[in-house]
Amino acid sequence: MNDASGNGTVPAVQAAGVAIPKIGLGTWQLRGAQCTQIVAAAVASGYTHIDTAQGYANEEFVGEGLAGAARGKVFITTKVRPDRLAEGELERSVDESLAKLGVAAIDLLLLHWPNPAIPLEGTIRALNAVKRDGRARAIGLSNFTSAMLDKAWSLTGEPFAAEQIEYHPYLDQTKMLGALRRRGMAIIAYCPIALGKVTGDPVIEAIAQKHGRSAAQVTLRWLVGQGDVVAIPKTANLERLKENIAVFDFALSEAETAAMNALKRPGARNVNEPQWVPEWD
Repeated sequence: MNDASGNGTVPAVQAAGVAIPKIGLGTWQLRGAQCTQIVAAAVASGYTHIDTAQGYANEEFVGEGLAGAARGKVFITTKVRPDRLAEGELERSVDESLAKLGVAAIDLLLLHWPNPAIPLEGTIRALNAVKRDGRARAIGLSNFTSAMLDKAWSLTGEPFAAEQIEYHPYLDQTKMLGALRRRGMAIIAYCPIALGKVTGDPVIEAIAQKHGRSAAQVTLRWLVGQGDVVAIPKTANLERLKENIAVFDFALSEAETAAMNALKRPGARNVNEPQWVPEWD
């Protein structure tokens, strides 16, 4: 896996045969016409990676926003709901996602959350099947702990390209980063700006002032500056949409990177679903 040029001007992480653009648009909580408009604006602004999920209840609106885009120019990620992971049900859910998105294949199909009530063996067989029959170009995971990751790998016949995890300067993900890197997987950071908490942070704002950038841009630069990390910030604001992708024309110094690395603190997780993951790494 390496960091290479992807579609357009956005560099990409190469993993398991696909190039995942390092900045994508997250669409969590976007619905209806607003979702469609933001997705269309993102593509017009140079985004080549759009992230959605069955659980977001917006795949059809994402599909409408992508309707005018050349299919080969946009990398689409979606995620299977945890209540649809059973063998047979997973495949049906993927067919529904394809219809809503208006595409013949999903670029990256992830298991959104592990579900301890559904045997993982059948889930992984089904996930492998949709990759082998071409409904997904690549497969992966989301919100799996390091132990769950090892279990999934022990069951799969197809490589996992990536895992989505909550990752921002405040959350110590050292263990998960190590586990994913040992497997050669891309790391996709959701909540990359900590639900906006980076704005106003004195350390980040001081770095931002030096570069003439926003705190969000500095944080995204810190993330994508790690060769195997992709970030998927969500916004419904057109100006921030453009700002979030404008992070490849400056770099942080070693001292600035070290200052960002030192921001980890206890209790920094924003997303917690104990019914799916009772204990995090």
